[in-house]
Amino acid sequence: MKRTAAALMALGLVAALAYLSGCGLNPFASAEAKPDDPSKAPAAVPVEVAPIARGRIETTLKSSTWIEVEEEVKVYSRAANRVAEVRVEEGDAVAKDQLLLRLEDDLQKTNLGKAQTRVEKARQEHARQEALFGQKLISEQAFNDIQFELRQAELALEDAQRELGYTEVRAPIAGTLTRRLVKYGDFVNPNQHLFDLMDFDSMVARVHIPEKDLPALALNQVVRVTSASLGDREFTGYVRRIAPVVEARTGLVKVTVGFKDIRELRPGMYVNVEIVTATRDDALLLSKRALVYDRDLRYVYRLLPERKVERLLIEAKLEDRFNLEPASGFQEGDQIVIAGQTGLKDGALVRLPTDPEPESPKDAQPRGANPAP
Repeated sequence: MKRTAAALMALGLVAALAYLSGCGLNPFASAEAKPDDPSKAPAAVPVEVAPIARGRIETTLKSSTWIEVEEEVKVYSRAANRVAEVRVEEGDAVAKDQLLLRLEDDLQKTNLGKAQTRVEKARQEHARQEALFGQKLISEQAFNDIQFELRQAELALEDAQRELGYTEVRAPIAGTLTRRLVKYGDFVNPNQHLFDLMDFDSMVARVHIPEKDLPALALNQVVRVTSASLGDREFTGYVRRIAPVVEARTGLVKVTVGFKDIRELRPGMYVNVEIVTATRDDALLLSKRALVYDRDLRYVYRLLPERKVERLLIEAKLEDRFNLEPASGFQEGDQIVIAGQTGLKDGALVRLPTDPEPESPKDAQPRGANPAP
């Protein structure tokens, strides 16, 4: 019985080997793929590259702030009376000393007339007393008294003229009327707020820059200003003033930006400010699209002739919004990976969009091989 069972097992093994051979399979082949098996070769990573070229680059300091004016005046009444005439409206451009508003002035004119009469009478009396004093007919004390009375009358006349002048409200500066707070017929009192005036030519933007950037700042540096409310329009300013001190609490330096042409800029607008601190017209430009970040360090991948890449640390001399200028280690024409670099490793095999498509494992199967059952 034992011999019969062994014989049956041997016959079954022989039948299984014969079946595998008929299917084109080698039952004694290793389960591991051959070293040159194309299905197990490392796949090339598809990437895009761009050459390093030369061009213009700027380095800037960025901040945001509100537009304001340095010359702004609130106009107040200096007399009490009813408004007889309003000469200006909000938005009007006015010149210095231009008439803005006139109050009723009947009382002031009457007081002025009385003061003028008193002065005239005092002058006549002074002339008469002077003649008598010359003839030694009156004492020196009497002549001094009449001189004093004349001076008092002249001062009263000046007061009356001033009070009449207060009934005409004039612009203390040239500018634009931004607010009117009274209308015809209103009764105003002394020190009542009437108008707001702004000189738009004195418009500035004040930004605060970290003290570490202070050495890069200089007067008259070009400043680019943009506002979200005005779309992509760009306005040119300049560094007008740099504060001589650093704010101890914040470590910031106040920089005042001036404008030579304000165009559509208006006080109160929120703007983005870029101070151009350095410029190079013939710099090596490496696109920031190529950067890979590893903690605080930045790297790029450069394409090698054998379609491999090398990982290089980047140190920038200058950089702007889109490009940077490498400090060293690169030259014009170097091909830098700008897409597909995520997950790349140093020495990785890559494929460009212009390279032929790699063969699939099915296409790489030797011709004449028997298909799997």
